[in-house]
Amino acid sequence: MNLEAFILGCGGMMPLPNRHLTSVLLRREGELFLFDAGEGTQVALRKLNLKWKKITAIFISHTHADHITGLPGILMLSSQVDRDEPLYIFGPPKVRAFIESCRQILDMYINYEIVVHDIVEEEEIFSRQDFRIRCFKLEHTKPCFGYTLEEKPRPGKFSPDLAKKYNVPMGPLWAKLQTGEDVKNDAGTLVKSSDVVGPLRKGRKFSYVTDTLYLDSIAGEVKDSDLFVCEAMFAKGLEADAKEKKHMTCTQAATIARDAKVKKMALIHYSPRYTKADLHQNLADAQMVFPHTILSKDGLVLPIEYEET
Repeated sequence: MNLEAFILGCGGMMPLPNRHLTSVLLRREGELFLFDAGEGTQVALRKLNLKWKKITAIFISHTHADHITGLPGILMLSSQVDRDEPLYIFGPPKVRAFIESCRQILDMYINYEIVVHDIVEEEEIFSRQDFRIRCFKLEHTKPCFGYTLEEKPRPGKFSPDLAKKYNVPMGPLWAKLQTGEDVKNDAGTLVKSSDVVGPLRKGRKFSYVTDTLYLDSIAGEVKDSDLFVCEAMFAKGLEADAKEKKHMTCTQAATIARDAKVKKMALIHYSPRYTKADLHQNLADAQMVFPHTILSKDGLVLPIEYEET
């Protein structure tokens, strides 16, 4: 089952000619989830060869312009395709007010249901049978939330050799064993699923954090993420500036990644002051703390793989 993150933009505060505003599209087996939608997100989406107009849900971290002003265009463009399913939008309470005012002032034509969920507390906000999306509090100049998508554990690995050893014939009985059902072999002997199927295997986890002070609590929320996308607004040594503006430095982000034992971290939400050379220095500083750090860049595709077993 595919799970991929598409970096639509990696900049903070204002879009630059070669750097869209911070936004990430997550694709899981055909379903699309959008995290933040600043100015120009629609342009970044159009560059992807995806049926993005049928996004299942949008998750807004907070209501600063560089994270939400692209939303009206996305809502209007989505009306140009047939859509039977509702579009779910999650974010702090002012997201609802923003959408309602835009629909009224712009006289939007919307031919599908929009379901807005106000986030106030940390909670599970969206789920399917085999995964859940949770929000958690960050600390910024406005109410702000981070998000995780976490899959439930997968069934253990089925051993054909053990099934043969227990004289279970290949076919429907093997399928039952793989789904956790005990069966009887041709001799009438009970064979337990646990006899031929290994322990549960870890699902995958994606985490998204932007626009926040460094908080110890973040590591607990993003713990064991396979991909952790985290803001790096400031360079190492600018901790005082980061604290004043309620952002993080690249090394503070790396500290969270290290403490959370994530597999990979992608830095994002760079200050427009930083050139490409500056960002590579920030990357080097972050890698001194957490070696498995990369730089996000517009258009980057990051597959999220299962843990090898």
